[in-house]
Amino acid sequence: MADILSLVFRTFMSQSDLKKDVKVITPSPTTCSTLVVGDHSLSRSVLLLASVIAAAEMGIKVMFFTQTQIQSLPPSLQRCVPNLSPESLKKIKFSYPRTVEELLQQVASLHEPTNTSPTPPSLIIVDRLESFLSGPGGSSQSGFHPGERSCAAHIAALLCDTAAFLTQVLEQRGSSSAPCRIIASFLSEVNAGGDPSGTDPILDVLDRYFQVRCTLDQDSGYEATAAAVQEVWHIYLSGRGITDPSFTEDYNDRPGVAQEWKLFIFPDGLMEFKLV
Repeated sequence: MADILSLVFRTFMSQSDLKKDVKVITPSPTTCSTLVVGDHSLSRSVLLLASVIAAAEMGIKVMFFTQTQIQSLPPSLQRCVPNLSPESLKKIKFSYPRTVEELLQQVASLHEPTNTSPTPPSLIIVDRLESFLSGPGGSSQSGFHPGERSCAAHIAALLCDTAAFLTQVLEQRGSSSAPCRIIASFLSEVNAGGDPSGTDPILDVLDRYFQVRCTLDQDSGYEATAAAVQEVWHIYLSGRGITDPSFTEDYNDRPGVAQEWKLFIFPDGLMEFKLV
């Protein structure tokens, strides 16, 4: 959710911004879903960082779904969070569904008492949604199942329903961890090298369910060289889940964008966020 991402941004904010009175987006209390769109290697780092920070700083239980085994945190994240306690890591549970059917089954199982006792997760993360929609051999021209849009809607609807159910459980138990949030990443065909002026029909479907979009866009100019960093990324927050009137105007002439951050990745692996 956007409050988790905002926490990540604030935690690793540049020293110059820390000295300023920087106003960070505070999403609506009912905003529970964020879609991270862009490069999958960076989005995974952001998702992992979000889960680690949420578990460590907020003390909440995290459920992380991904097809790729995670044996250890990437070196860059270890540099960013060197003093992460074992107790925080214990709050993060990784699950590795291989197919969309397994993902749906495992998400649905979060409704069962065995997964809500003693404490249900307050953050559900799905890494690379597009990988669950892809056929084993690329059954269509785009590489997705023929019914990929309905499948995407099914996954998103189940995630939202599960978050609503777990929020109810958390509230009934008087937990301060409510509501249950969802963060998912998706690499659209446009980001993967398709027509940049085109639209992605699957992304259009997902936007109907996810209230905030976090778009990752690599800076291909000279800023990285000038700043002596390895990579520079623009991070744009947008969507109907951002209800603060001061952020509802178009940001820096970008229609629909409520706030922009820059992510600097240094050669030694450290990451730093700066509010634009």
